[in-house]
Amino acid sequence: MAEKVETEGEEKKGLNFIEEIVYEDLKAGKNGGRLSTRFPPEPNGYLHIGHAKAICMDFGVAEKFGGTCNLRFDDTNPVKEDVEYVDSIREDIHWLGFDWGDREYYASDYFPKLFDLAVRLIKEGKAYVDDQTSEQIAQQKGTPTTPGTESPFRNRTPEENLDLFLRMNEGEFEEGSRVLRAKIDMASSNMHFRDPIMYRIIKHPHHRTGTKWKVYPMYDFAHGQSDYFEGVTHSICTLEFVPHRPLYDYFVNELADDTYRPRQLEFNRLNLTYTVMSKRKLLQLVKEGLVAGWDDPRMPTISGMRRRGFTAKSIRNFINMIGYTKFEALNSVSLLEHAVREDLNAISTRVMAVMNPVKVIITNYPENKVEMVEMENNPENPEEGMHQMPFSREIYIEREDFMENPPKKYFRLAPDAEVRLKGAYIVKCTGVKKDAAGNVEEIYCTYDPETRSGLPGSAKKVKGTLHWVSVQHAVDAEARLYDRLFNVENPAADERDFHEMLNPDSLKVVKGIKVEPFIAQNAEKGRHFQFQRIGYFTPDYDSTSEKLIFNRSISLKDSWEKEKKK
Repeated sequence: MAEKVETEGEEKKGLNFIEEIVYEDLKAGKNGGRLSTRFPPEPNGYLHIGHAKAICMDFGVAEKFGGTCNLRFDDTNPVKEDVEYVDSIREDIHWLGFDWGDREYYASDYFPKLFDLAVRLIKEGKAYVDDQTSEQIAQQKGTPTTPGTESPFRNRTPEENLDLFLRMNEGEFEEGSRVLRAKIDMASSNMHFRDPIMYRIIKHPHHRTGTKWKVYPMYDFAHGQSDYFEGVTHSICTLEFVPHRPLYDYFVNELADDTYRPRQLEFNRLNLTYTVMSKRKLLQLVKEGLVAGWDDPRMPTISGMRRRGFTAKSIRNFINMIGYTKFEALNSVSLLEHAVREDLNAISTRVMAVMNPVKVIITNYPENKVEMVEMENNPENPEEGMHQMPFSREIYIEREDFMENPPKKYFRLAPDAEVRLKGAYIVKCTGVKKDAAGNVEEIYCTYDPETRSGLPGSAKKVKGTLHWVSVQHAVDAEARLYDRLFNVENPAADERDFHEMLNPDSLKVVKGIKVEPFIAQNAEKGRHFQFQRIGYFTPDYDSTSEKLIFNRSISLKDSWEKEKKK
């Protein structure tokens, strides 16, 4: 038994219900006190945040109790699988902070054993080849309240079934013409027991086994047996597999004895507002070009969130917040965004960027003078130090930070009003220049040389502080502002075509923003910035030294809920 669970009391505090079950099993000495879990993704798409919850459970419970967790690719459908997906899954798990060591397995590793088991069941009269179509099989299965009817092929002899099954695997029959079914109980109250399909014919090359196999096992037949072959003790999955558990146990009983058997446990899946988790719909978004790929920052995929600038820590913190229960729930995406903000606030470097620039000329500042002002990198972590930022006669500020006829309690720049330029001086507006259409082209100010931040005279107080960038030193960049992909709170429950629910403002591209030189010099992939007063940003994968592109990870505050209430 793992040392971590030898004593009760403090060790059991704060465990979720899955962890409590594992704790009790280890305490009872089941499976020799051994713990082994597995994460079994299908390599037919990129992982999303729902998978992240399962990853944190599967790997996390193994870590907590001194066990192991295998990575096993459920590669039983070669039509939909691709090596690209295998590589992306590996990357995502590592990025989240977990490792499977040398325990990477594939369901296809067990194809020979599964095939041999199927042959044994055929010989024992527990499985038969059915020639019905999928539609006919579905129809004769009955309903939850009425029993099914037996297939006309159910009573074939074991010899005939074995001959047909071997010929199925030799490629003699067409796809969909025959399946292998378990002979269980067509009147069972559990629909999954009504002679479930074990094998179907697929003549598509497999990414690992090539054309060796023409028949492939179904999930319900392959999964529990693969767990058994690997020595998995706790097969943890989501609630939709609760009805499958008796069938899981039924097939495992064909292999297991009293010394060891895997146990299936279920928890609630992760559902997010304004999000879909269906792989089919996510793939459709990609294929129809409605997003820029699986790692589009609007997607709920782990790779998309990583590209957007979400951190692994924030995702794991969010999963800890929502917890694991036996009841389905719809979690607010605002809670995820809160977790992201909280982590980015702690780690992001504070910098200056102007999204919608207008020029300010400080008329009493020397024309050729440039001075360097000190900017704190992160007030949350003083050890990160300072960086220098150039200040000159001409600067950019946000166009929205100036108003000619401001309302009361407007504390930004206006005629005859004073504001502080963050890290620099207090300036006062003395006039403006407009174009023929009446738009402000330039703002004129004077500065007070005694008010530079950090100097003795800087104690003068004003109510407004603005961010800015020196015109002479500004670097052009592009910002991609991402919002929720859907404008309906629960698109999965909405009967409309999901295309109708897409948010047309989920991506806004802002070109010609002005950023301070420090940003351009440190815009490496994975760097987190807080554009002061604007939001959290990270360099996009497409960003280069010649063309800086930044993704907004998240705004400084949650404005979505306020907008909904208006």
